[in-house]
Amino acid sequence: MTDHEAIARVVARYCHLLDDGRWDEFADIWAEDAEFVLGGETTRGRDAIRASIEATQPPERRGRHLAVNVEVDVDGDEASAVVDFMFWARDREGKAKLMFLGRYDDRLVRSDGGWRFARREIAFF
Repeated sequence: MTDHEAIARVVARYCHLLDDGRWDEFADIWAEDAEFVLGGETTRGRDAIRASIEATQPPERRGRHLAVNVEVDVDGDEASAVVDFMFWARDREGKAKLMFLGRYDDRLVRSDGGWRFARREIAFF
């Protein structure tokens, strides 16, 4: 698997693990000192990121994240990625509804366990 494929896989795993509420595995795709930036606020550290996101994603609020247009640039053991995303949730009638469009601006690092997020910043459209 190339670095580009491996990074695209981490991007996809983020979506699947978040949507499925698989929090232990979700935490493992982040570097220990990672940063997560949302709405101008930064959460630092793998455990804090997990706790913050898990608190906002109870089962009844989970939907489906779709990541598209993944553009990756690798420089040794560091990489950047720009990814467009959509988030679909169920409305009160149980029908899928587009809730958010946005872009992930990512920095990743290679570790013994493969590629991990060092920083993810989310911008909504």
